[in-house]
Amino acid sequence: MIIESRFNGPPGSGNGGWSAGVFAAASGAPGPVEVTLRRPPPLETPLTVVDGEVRGPDGVVVAQVRPAQDARTVVPPVDLPTARAASAAYPGLVDHPFPGCYVCGPDRPDGLRIFPGRLPDGRTAAPFRVPGPVTAATVWAALDCPGGWAVIAPGRPYVLGRISATVAALPAPGDECVVTGAMVGGEGRKALVHTSLYAPDGTLLAWARATWIAVAAHAG
Repeated sequence: MIIESRFNGPPGSGNGGWSAGVFAAASGAPGPVEVTLRRPPPLETPLTVVDGEVRGPDGVVVAQVRPAQDARTVVPPVDLPTARAASAAYPGLVDHPFPGCYVCGPDRPDGLRIFPGRLPDGRTAAPFRVPGPVTAATVWAALDCPGGWAVIAPGRPYVLGRISATVAALPAPGDECVVTGAMVGGEGRKALVHTSLYAPDGTLLAWARATWIAVAAHAG
């Protein structure tokens, strides 16, 4: 498997959610899995999964894939107008640590363009126009950044460290869905977040829990 260059997060590496979704699918695990990123996923590089470890051609471990409990970690939904209003105030439009990110980067007209803005209670929300074709990796990616933006602050960027996602159903291409995120805990440089994806009619399609890690402002 290869993480194509267009699915980047920070410069030179794969978007964490997309990469984790690809790794989860490649593992062939029958149930929910948790993906831990051990280093930035390399782009355009052949990777293999052996015994739950994603390795590069040099044998270095890029990620680990482990069975996980299917914990239904749901962030409450909001309606589409509320999500649009939150997204209009997305802080990443004026101050983004990785503006070329495939999922949430304002510099990516060809990306998912999920712009999570804060709600008064601290949750994030954003509309998500589903591309076609859509895969489970697309959903993992959509569940990634809305959690990060619940903790990212000016001068304090975070990157994904670990994620476990459950995709109950794929969204339909062309639908305008809603993604919500929330910080639920943390300690030191680590923040625990939850995210949820909702169909236009409010049906819960997917959910995730993730650990984000604060990095130096110049990291990338």
